[in-house]
Amino acid sequence: MFIIIGAVVVIIGVLGGFMWSGGNPMLLLQFPEFLTIGGATIGSLLISAPLSVIKKLIASIPKALSPPHFHKHDYLELLKSYNDLFLVAQRDGLLAIEKHIESPAESQILNQSKKFIKNEFTKDFFCDTMKVLLTGGIPPHELEAIIDTEIETFEMELHPITAALSRIGDALPGLGIVAAVLGIIVTMGAINEGAEVVGHHVASALVGTFLGVLMAYGFVGPITASVEHVFEGEVRLLQTIKACIVAYAKGNPPIIAVEIARRTIFTDDRPTFKELENYVRGKSE
Repeated sequence: MFIIIGAVVVIIGVLGGFMWSGGNPMLLLQFPEFLTIGGATIGSLLISAPLSVIKKLIASIPKALSPPHFHKHDYLELLKSYNDLFLVAQRDGLLAIEKHIESPAESQILNQSKKFIKNEFTKDFFCDTMKVLLTGGIPPHELEAIIDTEIETFEMELHPITAALSRIGDALPGLGIVAAVLGIIVTMGAINEGAEVVGHHVASALVGTFLGVLMAYGFVGPITASVEHVFEGEVRLLQTIKACIVAYAKGNPPIIAVEIARRTIFTDDRPTFKELENYVRGKSE
């Protein structure tokens, strides 16, 4: 939502300043410049990134527009579901929670966390790790190493996406100059057609530079930063899940395991100790 608001503010600020100075916004509608910059941008992306990265990049844009962010209440739901699950394991043994791990979508305990159960990756991340724990015989430090390996792989998969977006942002000013140079070439070819025609071609060429710089610093750069924030939130969620599982695997009581996990949450979304305790016990927050 804020990306859309920000984009509108950028457009209003740029066009408003241009029109206030007496500029005609219709002069900015230079479709040959749009084609040159747009085509070169898409082409350079196809050259620099494999198809798998391009697909992930396209899928990441909706996340930036509407981040799948875990807020305080979402974390409370998540930690309560883990606490309840570990309580069952503590009371009846690890095998008692096998049905919840094998079929999380049918688990009344795990379904307490709505965002968790809808996120296929985090759901599989938790359940696959718990399956390793259920096999028995794995020391907590080995389990932690397995989780760290998966998180590291996840981060490595994300890096090419933001790198590709960053390269697009870096290339746009240069591609704007390419469009402007082509416009100047056209201008020189029409130098004998009069000042009005030459002026129109020069204006068209300058629009190319304008568009390249505006798209780079007004849109693509900020979108890249927004996507990075989304990815950081996803990695932080995995770290919270990891902390909870490892703490329980080390023999901590469920309430202590979720408390350790609570402390990994960024402060903007972290519930207090009292809020978590009350929510886990079913009291009002």
